[in-house]
Amino acid sequence: MLSLHQLRCFLAAYEHGSLTAAAEQLGYAQPSVSEQIRALEKSLGVQLFRRVGRGVVPTTVGDTLRPYAENALAAVDEARRAVASVRSFETGTIRFGMFGTARLYAGADLVADVLARYPGVRVELVGQNSTDVQEELRRGRIEAAMLAVPSVTSEGMSVTPVARDELVYISADPARLETPVTAHRLSLASLVMSETTWRATDSTRMVLRRMLHETGRNPQTRIEVEDVETAVELVGKGLADSVVPKGAAEQLLPRLAPRAGWVSLRPRQYDTFAIVHRADAALSPAAALMIELATRRIQDIAEPVAPR
Repeated sequence: MLSLHQLRCFLAAYEHGSLTAAAEQLGYAQPSVSEQIRALEKSLGVQLFRRVGRGVVPTTVGDTLRPYAENALAAVDEARRAVASVRSFETGTIRFGMFGTARLYAGADLVADVLARYPGVRVELVGQNSTDVQEELRRGRIEAAMLAVPSVTSEGMSVTPVARDELVYISADPARLETPVTAHRLSLASLVMSETTWRATDSTRMVLRRMLHETGRNPQTRIEVEDVETAVELVGKGLADSVVPKGAAEQLLPRLAPRAGWVSLRPRQYDTFAIVHRADAALSPAAALMIELATRRIQDIAEPVAPR
């Protein structure tokens, strides 16, 4: 019966043209290599080598067998690597980048999804802002991430939009919610905005700056804070209005600002979320899993974007 051990001995002899050299490479005694090749020849019913002096020369049948033997051993090595990768995956650490307010869309539920499939893994969700997460991607510290598109620099990156969420105007004053908010009205509003550390690259602010471009003004902030929860609480106290993703408004207003409401902008504006990884990256099973689960979670809350 043909065995992998026989094929290894055959290929070593084929490569070196010597049973002695083949034995040295494999760490076997020379008679053992000779015996394995004879057993292979007997199993196949052919002669694979001719003896020439102290060496061996492959026959035509030997030449024919060589690529098949190489493919067989390569397939076995690949199978070992695949099994080792899965074994490591099931007990290792999964790191995945997320945009800052991802906790409102997919944070705890995403971790629960991962642990439901692989109870033995350790999970790290990385990121306070899309800009910082993209830098982690560039440095190779994480493989893939879900980011807000307006703040992503696509150079060297694969960017696949998967969902979008409408940006809405929130206020505790019902009169300000009677009609959609135009660029002119927005330019005059007294606003509280989150992500103050990243104000230059925050995706929501970038969308609003584009919206207000024709007015010649930038969104005027009365209050600057870091997290969207604090911004929503201040709106609830009537101290300022804000613009936040609709998904955040629907989750936070009932809890933090029950007297406040929201209305669309005119024209409607959107934050788009995308899967991002380095363009040259071969993604691991762990990264592929996180992409699948994060996409599913974000599309449960935000509007799915059809692939191009």
